[in-house]
Amino acid sequence: MNRAVFIAQYFFRIYGVRMADHQTRRITDLGTLKALGHPLRIQLYRALFVARTATASQLAEQVDEAVSLVSYHLRKLAEHGLIEPAEPQGADGRERWWQPAQETVTIRHEDVRNAPEKLAAQSAVRHLYFEQRVDLFKRHLAETESWDASWRTAVVDSEYLPRLTADELKELGDALHALIKKYDARARAAEAAGDTEGRENVAVHLYGFPFRT
Repeated sequence: MNRAVFIAQYFFRIYGVRMADHQTRRITDLGTLKALGHPLRIQLYRALFVARTATASQLAEQVDEAVSLVSYHLRKLAEHGLIEPAEPQGADGRERWWQPAQETVTIRHEDVRNAPEKLAAQSAVRHLYFEQRVDLFKRHLAETESWDASWRTAVVDSEYLPRLTADELKELGDALHALIKKYDARARAAEAAGDTEGRENVAVHLYGFPFRT
């Protein structure tokens, strides 16, 4: 069994906002899976994690869509508990602010494997996420020369192909996730303390899967 790991250091974390009371949600219902299975909603969900809090107008500008359409899809995400109203960040209280409702959402195969409709919905979500991650990395490749030398040197673009057991693969994945969370927590603490100079949004994409030649 082989393990391929792709790490593109650019840190968009779909799962990365610190919540006080409800950090992790395990998605098991078909309605929420279907709510996530829409390309614009995934874009908005990711953008909201990056921004931490945002309005429909702000998100509409990022995804280049009408505010009314973005508001509709945000309400759909909220209906399924994926996002929630946030405290207003400005003096203008006419527009609602949103934030992610959890730090992490997980979709586990064991929760959907015996329900064909859920399994199909999970597969659709995974494909959409993958396509958008590839698009994000392609954008980085196209914009490489616009970053200064320190960022061009820091970027990680690697592939590893060890032979592992399923247990070893899980252990490796857990270790990588723990390491990323450690850096994320340290960076957030530093940023909260005012250390913002030189910080950028970074995406780290991890894939580890068996394959046969």
